[in-house]
Amino acid sequence: MKKAALHNLGCKVNAYETEAMQEMLEKAGYEIVPFREGADIYIINTCTVTNIADRKSRQMLHRARKMNPDAVVVAAGCYVQAQNTRENTDPCIDIVLGNNHKKDLIKVLEEYEAEKAAQKESADAAEKSDVRKNIQDIEEIGQTKEYEKLHLTKPGEHTRAYIKVQDGCNQFCTYCIIPYVRGRVRSRTVEDVLDEVRTLAGNGYQEVVLTGIHLSSYGIDFDGNRHLLSLIQAVHQIEGIRRIRLGSLEPGIITDEFARALSDLPKMCPHFHLSLQSGCDDTLKRMNRRYTSEEYYEKCCILRRYFDNPALTTDVIVGFPGETEEEFQKSRDFVDKVDFYETHIFKYSRREGTRAAAMENQVSEQEKARRSAVLIELGEKKRKAYEQSFLGKEVEVLVEEEALIQGKPMQTGHTKEYIRIAFEGDKSLKNTIVKVRVDNDLQIIH
Repeated sequence: MKKAALHNLGCKVNAYETEAMQEMLEKAGYEIVPFREGADIYIINTCTVTNIADRKSRQMLHRARKMNPDAVVVAAGCYVQAQNTRENTDPCIDIVLGNNHKKDLIKVLEEYEAEKAAQKESADAAEKSDVRKNIQDIEEIGQTKEYEKLHLTKPGEHTRAYIKVQDGCNQFCTYCIIPYVRGRVRSRTVEDVLDEVRTLAGNGYQEVVLTGIHLSSYGIDFDGNRHLLSLIQAVHQIEGIRRIRLGSLEPGIITDEFARALSDLPKMCPHFHLSLQSGCDDTLKRMNRRYTSEEYYEKCCILRRYFDNPALTTDVIVGFPGETEEEFQKSRDFVDKVDFYETHIFKYSRREGTRAAAMENQVSEQEKARRSAVLIELGEKKRKAYEQSFLGKEVEVLVEEEALIQGKPMQTGHTKEYIRIAFEGDKSLKNTIVKVRVDNDLQIIH
């Protein structure tokens, strides 16, 4: 039995795809082992969202080759999709699986093994023994309209399941490479999503997280209209599922009708991640974000109108090309005004192949670091204030695992707002939803 090790880099969509590849390997008879020495096959699902992600992808590929020089090294996903040609393929890679071709993993592994066996049998095999020939399974992703069919029955987490329902993006923000490596919007059929959710519910999962590259665009490739709300409502009907959480949303999808409909669903978690990127209108325009800060703020107000104290989280980029000190202060003041639960801060990363990479007035790394520190400090202050608003209140916690908190074994899990709570209790509570009164700060885990 061949041993296969997998490593994931990047987003929750990548994580879903990695877990799906692992299930394929298990069904094909491979033994799944930790990502260290001793595997026969190493599969790295790569990321290319930033230059740092590129570097991490290369490092993991070289690490795999070093751990076993005779192993088959498979590079899948966005980093190799961005390379796109055999000439750019790192010599340490044996198999390249582009996006939309991860479903072909087993077939391509068999093809590679057959080619390698044939090479060994050839008369001049000895002369070719030092030549690594890689297999390329990659396509012009921008031309495809096919949604890659992958399926999960038992994700890595024991209580919460991330479900990929959509791929691709049509937005073309000026800083982002993703539309070029993930292609245009392609949505999974409602029937296929529901089939997977029913399977997961049958296997004991109580919470599902609907995710995608551009989740808000779910269904526009069906008929030009968004269908995310109807998908959520359909998932809500499935017995056994007690919580529904959403991945990152674009502000444009938030309307009174959308928020009102979600608030009518008892299983819906009041936890919304709305991508912001900047609180300055001039910066948003250069980013091609297609909304103003005022419009964004109204979307937050709509959610707060229909949900009681929802957790609003976001992403902010600092040091975008041309961002002046005045623009940064506008962005900082806007983050202060919105009162996010969590603000994820990213220093702008110059990404070759995007429009922003060629923009004038690039901000120095030193200045990016300073601005990042300012927003991180503000974000910590806002996080603490939001969490403390739950002191003295009773919350519902989906129990996930036991952990040592200040040397004491405690049960831990998340509220519907995704606040991690610790409390005294028995291990048998795992994967149950219990009511916990938050009496002190020590119960809130970071």
